[in-house]
Amino acid sequence: LKMSGTTAVLCLYLVYGLMQQMEASILTANNFYNNFITCMFLDGNIKTFMKPGLSNFSTLLVSEETDTLFVGARDVVFALDLNDISREIASEDWFATRDRQLECIRRGKDKVDCRNYILLLHKINDTNLYVCGTNAFYPACDYMVINSTDIHLQGKAEESRGRCPFEPTLKYASLLVDSAFYSATSNNFLGTEPIILRSLRNHLRTEFKASWLNEPSFVYMDIVQESESNPDGDDDKIYVFFTETAVEFEFYDKLLVSRIARVCKGDLGGKRILQKRWTSFLKSRLICSVPESNFQFNIVHDVFLLKRADWRESMFYGIFTQQWLDISAVCAFSMKAVHEVFTKGNYKGPVTVEHSHVKWMVFRGEVPLPRPGACIDNFARSIGYNTSLDLPDKILQFVRDHPLMDNAVNPIGDRPVLLKRGSNYTRIVVDRITGLDKKTYDVLFIGTDNGYLHKALNCDGEMFIMEEIQLFQSPEPVQSLKLSSKKGLLYVGSPSQVVQLPVSVCSRYKHCLDCVLARDPYCAWSESFETCVPVANQTGDVQDLIQSVKNGDASKCPKVGNNVRNCPVIIGNSVHLKCAPMSNLARMVWKFNGSSLQAEDSKYLLYDGGIVIFNVTVADAGFYDCHSVERANGKEFPVTVASYILYTQQDSAFIMTKNYTTNQPNGDTTLKVKSLVSSSLLNDPAKQKSLEDQKEKLILKLLGAGFALLFSSLLVWNFCKGHLSVPWKREKSSKTANADCLPGPTLATEGSGAARKSSATRTNTSTVNESVPLVSFPSEEERSANVQHNTSLTKRSGTCSSQSCLVEDETMFPTEECGM
Repeated sequence: LKMSGTTAVLCLYLVYGLMQQMEASILTANNFYNNFITCMFLDGNIKTFMKPGLSNFSTLLVSEETDTLFVGARDVVFALDLNDISREIASEDWFATRDRQLECIRRGKDKVDCRNYILLLHKINDTNLYVCGTNAFYPACDYMVINSTDIHLQGKAEESRGRCPFEPTLKYASLLVDSAFYSATSNNFLGTEPIILRSLRNHLRTEFKASWLNEPSFVYMDIVQESESNPDGDDDKIYVFFTETAVEFEFYDKLLVSRIARVCKGDLGGKRILQKRWTSFLKSRLICSVPESNFQFNIVHDVFLLKRADWRESMFYGIFTQQWLDISAVCAFSMKAVHEVFTKGNYKGPVTVEHSHVKWMVFRGEVPLPRPGACIDNFARSIGYNTSLDLPDKILQFVRDHPLMDNAVNPIGDRPVLLKRGSNYTRIVVDRITGLDKKTYDVLFIGTDNGYLHKALNCDGEMFIMEEIQLFQSPEPVQSLKLSSKKGLLYVGSPSQVVQLPVSVCSRYKHCLDCVLARDPYCAWSESFETCVPVANQTGDVQDLIQSVKNGDASKCPKVGNNVRNCPVIIGNSVHLKCAPMSNLARMVWKFNGSSLQAEDSKYLLYDGGIVIFNVTVADAGFYDCHSVERANGKEFPVTVASYILYTQQDSAFIMTKNYTTNQPNGDTTLKVKSLVSSSLLNDPAKQKSLEDQKEKLILKLLGAGFALLFSSLLVWNFCKGHLSVPWKREKSSKTANADCLPGPTLATEGSGAARKSSATRTNTSTVNESVPLVSFPSEEERSANVQHNTSLTKRSGTCSSQSCLVEDETMFPTEECGM
């Protein structure tokens, strides 16, 4: 028994280790470790709307024509100013009746859920909306009249089973096109009857069969107008994205797969078979995987259709996760690939084997004409089929039994464009913008489950995260994300509030090098104003602007000059040379007489605020240059930001204190220190808090390790006693709270994305550490070992103060310092 218990524990640890190793190998193999700017909650750039006592601000509708943002919350609809959502224009309450709420509670539902959660807002025209709510598990829809100062419901609410979800937590998708309402949700109170429905006119629905929909979780729906400029006379298509339990695979457990399904806009159903049912319903598997490891991201969470003038050039961007690993992926799919699968792919259907067992097989027989599941096009009309009601029973029978395509839709490049570990992506929107080079770039805005927004750039297949923005003061999931390209604004809905923010804050980049190397297509450096400006606001001559999104070439930036500073120092003393990086993500390089200094050298303590040279001798005199090195597109751009001439002074007046000892056997003078702290840090409450937070994090890690050891011992003991139940929960990394626009150390190690080659993702391998270093120098050898282990300090954006101190206990050792 004792042996089996120990074996079980070892197996659990082995599985956990293998999963961690698999995550790391996937990210490493695809170069998806990257660093980026982390910008905290900024009142100046973020506007919020919230109401005490109200919740679930998860439904947003942007109306650029009326400059209004409509917000659906619990029991109410708001109309907000699209330019400033903190200004409320109007609101309209819509409560579930008392009888409905009591009936909902009697049927076993939670009191909180037995309210009217507004989940659907669709614009009919500039004066009317179509609004739907859960209505205490009795879905209802009504029309809303809007004007410049008021909104109100018509009061003609009708039961809307199949249009709106019964419960607020159920995933769904909907679309209003040409007065027809398309919805994908559940059709009953228990949530066991999935349905894709067209209502309001020409009602059609899916068959209630597992081969059509098997426990789906719907996430997105949109229309692609394939009839435009189509030589085949094809029809427009409605595409639906969802995750469901696969029926085509033989697996011991429920295997989830991502799907894309489509129906034809002009579908009228069948005449005898598939009456009032879709005759064009087809679905295919959606692949998002890492081919080298055959690693599948099988759960789709959100999709965004980036529409182009030519529908063939349109693209789908989707967020995917895996059932067992904590990694999010973004895959891109071309409309051409989707169209190819549904128009030319093979069909798959169930075949009964040995009287009872059902196996899904590829159909190898002759496919009838016109092609099953195809829309009515010129070919169908040429042979007498003008609508789906004219289709023969043979065609309808085939499509009813073979809704699944054998061919899967593969992503562009056969791999994800972005991977991210440590964050669960929830929502995505994409903006296509033209740079000063007249090329178009896709900018992705991705919300997370803990209230952050990632801004990523897709540049000719190279994807990297430019920045991360904290949306809320406390963590909460991004439930809705909308973009107004015309306004250049984003709108984010969460359980407690709505947030508005610009697509870019160019003033965040303080220097030309930082502005250009960020490769932000919304921004450019103005030589006239010597500042980073939004490109959209420039109406005059753009020759004055510097931008290089594709190559990250900052060679046109003006040279940054600096003065050489003289720095006298007494032999035997230590000296602190200050240097501030030009951007938050620059890598600092120090050179002594033209040769780079190594952080491993115990003679020096290198960190992002400068360098400390210990125990100065005559040999240390010379030229010291500090370079701020930016990297973009495989190139490095160094800029000298500080230069010093260090020379020695023969002076016997050397400061001695009680802790300056020579009691070592070799008689060497030893200076014991615990930390290098500048007076600016001591006087800066924000930086003190940052240090305290990091110390608390270190203590928590130690406590966690102790608890894990104790837990393991108790687990083994329980196995020995015959208790075989093992609770297990994976530890998830938490985000580190950073100061305004600083690169987050935790994110730098946990974040993943396509290999970033710009200033927003450069990794400070020798200058960033996750905890404040505690350095000790009891001897030359120990000092060397410790310095090698602690060669960096946490990045700070401000410059160093006029004096640094070496601290041990309460005794301070002044070091000579040369300022900038």
